[in-house]
Amino acid sequence: MADQPGLWEQNDLLGLLNPRPPALASEPADPHATSAAAGQDEAAPARDLGHTDRSSVPGVAPAPEPAELGVPSASPRPAPASPAPQPIALPSLAPIQRRPASAAPDRILILDTETTGLSPQQGVCIEVGVVLFDVGSRAVLQQLSFLLPCQANPAEAINGIAAAVTRLPQPTEAALALFAALVEAADAVVAHHAAFDRQWFGHGSLPALELPWICTMEDIRWPAEMQLRPNPSLRDLALAHGVPVWAAHRALTDCDYLVHVLQRCGQLEALLVAAQEPRELYRARLSYAERHQAREAGFRWNDPVTGAWSRRLSQKELDSLPFSVVRVDQDLPASTFAQSA
Repeated sequence: MADQPGLWEQNDLLGLLNPRPPALASEPADPHATSAAAGQDEAAPARDLGHTDRSSVPGVAPAPEPAELGVPSASPRPAPASPAPQPIALPSLAPIQRRPASAAPDRILILDTETTGLSPQQGVCIEVGVVLFDVGSRAVLQQLSFLLPCQANPAEAINGIAAAVTRLPQPTEAALALFAALVEAADAVVAHHAAFDRQWFGHGSLPALELPWICTMEDIRWPAEMQLRPNPSLRDLALAHGVPVWAAHRALTDCDYLVHVLQRCGQLEALLVAAQEPRELYRARLSYAERHQAREAGFRWNDPVTGAWSRRLSQKELDSLPFSVVRVDQDLPASTFAQSA
């Protein structure tokens, strides 16, 4: 196999080993083309195996000139103009029918962002990655990643995106148009730590997204046999599903991890249905000595409520708690959300 030529070498070899066949007798000859070719090759030996010079073959009479055949000389005709390309009509990406929230979504838009800060007040979104995913077939339909310009990126050490790269010429408007079409084609947005990603839409060039959001970190309750801690990181979630982790903190790469995770979920529809149950944010009422109960129940310290153990819970999950909680009613400032991956 080491001596086998590459693709381009194979093409060259095929070109040498398969010369052009001689012209068919039924094809009309162009006398001027014949004369020009004869003039170019008059002093050189014939190298085209499919078009041998008749005059060089003993016992074969040379081909008659056009004047000897009584064919009048004609001026060269210009080559016909190529037809103008016709636009291609693309089918609409809009869904045929929206499914009710009580059912599993047919198509989801897996989404991730990269930013220069932790909130729109502190930075801007500089990259969006999305994958349109069909739940029933576990198949990727379309995917898109694009950059948005910024003047500086304090988070370059994390996401590896240089500010100068975001300002290079690129079809940003076309990418935003395709992004809007993919949003229209989806029934829900799925993101890991959706609270962080969601806050960037409706700012700058990014439109507000009115679709339901499903968080693979907080909303989906992964099976206990996977031995994941509550609110797992994307890395831990991927590894628990046998998905190798080769990089992090680029939008489409993180989306690809979620694609492979969801493709390995046998009960994906049931998980998505349960994830859409209404949830409210609650703060645990426990002493310092009892904090382990909050941790075991999936509550997190200092996130998103500063100085407290908190978690978003459905009514079913609330009723099963072994300790009391207090609902957090006030809107949390965006700075209370920390990026997790």
